[in-house]
Amino acid sequence: MTAQILAVAIFLVMFFLIITERFPKQYTTLICGALTLLLVFTVGFGIVEGNWGKAANAIKETLNVHNIFTAGFWYTAAGESESKGIDWATIIFLSGMMVMVEGMARVGFFRWLCLRLAKAVNYKVVPVFFTFMVMSAVLSMFIDSITVILFLAAVTVELSVILKFTPVPMILAEIFCANLGGSSTMCGDPPNIIIGSKLGYSFTDFLTNTGLIAGISLVVIIAYFMITCKKEFASAGKDVDPSTLPVPESAIKDKAGFAVSCVIFSLAVVLLVTHANTHLSVASIGLGIAVITFIVSGKHFLELLKKIDYQTLLFFIGLFVVVGGLEQTGILELIANFIAKISGGNTYLLIAIIIWISAFASAFIDNIPFAATMVPVIKDLSLATGANMLPVMAYALSMGTDIGGCGTPIGASANVVGTSVAAKAGHPVSWGKYCKISAPATIIVLVISTLVIFIRYL
Repeated sequence: MTAQILAVAIFLVMFFLIITERFPKQYTTLICGALTLLLVFTVGFGIVEGNWGKAANAIKETLNVHNIFTAGFWYTAAGESESKGIDWATIIFLSGMMVMVEGMARVGFFRWLCLRLAKAVNYKVVPVFFTFMVMSAVLSMFIDSITVILFLAAVTVELSVILKFTPVPMILAEIFCANLGGSSTMCGDPPNIIIGSKLGYSFTDFLTNTGLIAGISLVVIIAYFMITCKKEFASAGKDVDPSTLPVPESAIKDKAGFAVSCVIFSLAVVLLVTHANTHLSVASIGLGIAVITFIVSGKHFLELLKKIDYQTLLFFIGLFVVVGGLEQTGILELIANFIAKISGGNTYLLIAIIIWISAFASAFIDNIPFAATMVPVIKDLSLATGANMLPVMAYALSMGTDIGGCGTPIGASANVVGTSVAAKAGHPVSWGKYCKISAPATIIVLVISTLVIFIRYL
């Protein structure tokens, strides 16, 4: 009981500090992770319960370092990888993708792509609006949505000055489509990486399940934004001097590096799509892509190494340890049993609870710790409802956490980045303005997600 109380207390303190942003979030999770190892395992299991064997085993399983040195961690056909505690596969995969994205950004790939597509539609504002929404969704299937929005919003602001339109509606639409696109693949959003890695689902598993939901939703959402925001662009782009329009080729800073980056990105996509067949784990793919990017970067090696988002990686490590405390003390099993009890064995109600509670929570708190907490919960729920329900609950959790974050300016990292770019350009986005456009879109997609899951799986 002491260990359980300590585990819950540490988790709640961590969540409060993350929400209030009193300290850098990586310090918050690392300190709370250290307290979990010290107080929950050493004091709770060791000193209070007098079970030092249990304490040692809990620390070993939670740190999970030994798992890195097993064949199954790198090559899934060699055996099942340990999924408790720190998910080192997620850490390594994210690191590799960060290196690849920084390599692509260095040579100007993202700005070139934005300008190339804008030029393809003759810089007409409404077609640019449509094209940028689609591009935001597609790119976010393979690249972190933060990176996608960072460059897409910057180009949108640049074009808004030339074509004389207000960039905020377009940026908000791009943010929403980025989060929606990210929900369709395993590597698109951090919650999906956690869900896929912990439960052993592949890129194809997500693409054929959450990808279908995202695809249907994207069609509806593009129509929604085109209808609600079209008036904003009715008079834009008229009497524009063609000589003032940016040339896509001007964005390329290194032609040789640009070509190589395109090849590396294509290789990453192929490996992710086929990893269920090749049996290469996401850790192997992430590490391999990072090594290739470092090799071809030459003298820019240190520059790429410095630009890795170490704060996010440390945040994940501490988070996994705190959630490991809840798992080792049986708290997550209690939560699973409670959800199973209130659903009364009704699978429709169970799935609705997972989707909508996940969405509501993710609208106000970071969806990454919520997803990490819920994955063991739905694993325990599957024991009570049947193993065949685990994939359905996983995809429900994915859509809830990924899309729920769209509802408020703080719900997802891409939201914060996109609105910050707009504010720096002199177009601040209030909560009211953001929610007026994005909250209805969020509800629309959640309704679509719920209906598709009900019809397809239940």
